Amino acid sequence: MLRDPVSRYLSEWKHVQRGATWKTSLHMCDGRSPTPDELPTCYPGDDWSGVSLREFMDCGYNLANNRQVRMLADLSLVGCYNLTFMNESERNTILLQSAKNNLKNMAFFGLTEFQRKTQFLFERTFNLKFISPFTQFNITRASNVDINEGARQHIEELNFLDMQLYEYAKDLFLQRYHYTKQQEHQRDRQKRREERKLLKEHRAHQWQKEDETTVTEDYNSQVVRW
Repeated sequence: MLRDPVSRYLSEWKHVQRGATWKTSLHMCDGRSPTPDELPTCYPGDDWSGVSLREFMDCGYNLANNRQVRMLADLSLVGCYNLTFMNESERNTILLQSAKNNLKNMAFFGLTEFQRKTQFLFERTFNLKFISPFTQFNITRASNVDINEGARQHIEELNFLDMQLYEYAKDLFLQRYHYTKQQEHQRDRQKRREERKLLKEHRAHQWQKEDETTVTEDYNSQVVRW
């Protein structure tokens, strides 16, 4: 499931602000975890409770930045968390393309802003039915955060790879949705045509039987008169 990058970032900030951590995450890549020099922490102590949005944005090692690209990409292509492996521009290009390729090769993915469409694609992809429809919740912790345009723009800049990935994902998602819908409509039309054809053949068969019965009755009546 992918999410609008700004909303996702704000949601993670609120989550961390309440004391959430990822201390148990090993961030394994090419058989090892990153060194403290490769992945420094953003805060001292046990957690980052009470962190302000400004502090959250100011940490250059914050894994909230471009999280969706990093989670989808093959990090081994860029030396994992070793930022000296290649220059930043080349690293970003490879990461984004890797994330796009992996997303495209997935049989299914969804978008949180399109819950019903996500449900439709899941059910058609895996031939399963949910017992109740998905619900679109537009009021979330992120939506309740009041930020100015400058802060929003800064979040978009910090997540510029995620912004590009999300636009790609949305386009690909809607292509899959419309294609699947079209295929379903075609199957439904074909099914209705076949049903009409069977009904027509059944009626023709019934009429033929009635005609044969009428002919037989006429012949029998003539025999009686003879």
